[in-house]
Amino acid sequence: MLRALGGWIALTPELPAKLLFGRHVWDCAQHADLWGRRLPELRAPAQQSEPANDRVAKFVDLLESVERPRETLERVAGVYRVLKPHLVTVYARHLAHANPVYEPPTRRILERCLEEERRHAAAGAIVLARLTRDDATRERQAVWEQRLLALLAEAGGITGDVESPLVDASALAESPHAVKQDLVEVPPDFDPGVLERDLATDVEAYRRALEAGDAEGVAALVEPSARASVMAEHDRFGDQVVGARVVALAAIGHHRLVKVRLEGARMLGQLQLRWRPSPAGWRIAAADLVRLEPLDVSPAL
Repeated sequence: MLRALGGWIALTPELPAKLLFGRHVWDCAQHADLWGRRLPELRAPAQQSEPANDRVAKFVDLLESVERPRETLERVAGVYRVLKPHLVTVYARHLAHANPVYEPPTRRILERCLEEERRHAAAGAIVLARLTRDDATRERQAVWEQRLLALLAEAGGITGDVESPLVDASALAESPHAVKQDLVEVPPDFDPGVLERDLATDVEAYRRALEAGDAEGVAALVEPSARASVMAEHDRFGDQVVGARVVALAAIGHHRLVKVRLEGARMLGQLQLRWRPSPAGWRIAAADLVRLEPLDVSPAL
């Protein structure tokens, strides 16, 4: 999990998930170190482990395989709905049988890992709920979870000998409800309502023209003297705009800088527009495509 979450941080654009991974990488590193240092006390090589069987390795490979830009949902669901709840179940069962007389070091590690993994799972559930707000995303989540659980069942769980159920709801029922330390509040999305009413009308007309592929409609909202350069910046996007929304606003004298997020089938971009008032209304005086990145459109797993 340390390796997977650490590797995903740079690949995850959604800030709540990115920050969740960042918070939990440290705890995962601490858990791995605790178990690694416990091994020589049990007459095993320190900091050395291997999968219980090939199917466990296959499960972990599948869990880590979701590295495309639009697979954040699968990352969160795999770790926080499958692997962490499964570890909670395994740890709870192990703790129930660990002898309090001669296994207190193991019990202390188990108790710490249990508390933190339960808290992680609860925090992950909150972030996942934000990523699954419609039937399509909830279906994606369910399909991915079932695929991982099926492979984990074939492996006999992470230790190769876990009895059903792999995820015990009663083991998770003790999860602490206080997960504030695991979640970072992010600023809300930009509110277009802060735009002046007449500017908001022209920006909305511009946005609708973009999504409709109406180049003439876009050009009509550009000052004639700037039309060639502004339309050239739009052409640099190189994709049909399927979604456009205002994400930032700044006032510079009588001018307004409006940043618009562009989403296409193959590209994402951010276009900064300088609007200024004119007798015909607000018009675009300059444009600058300040960000452009491709989307991975490989077939889903």
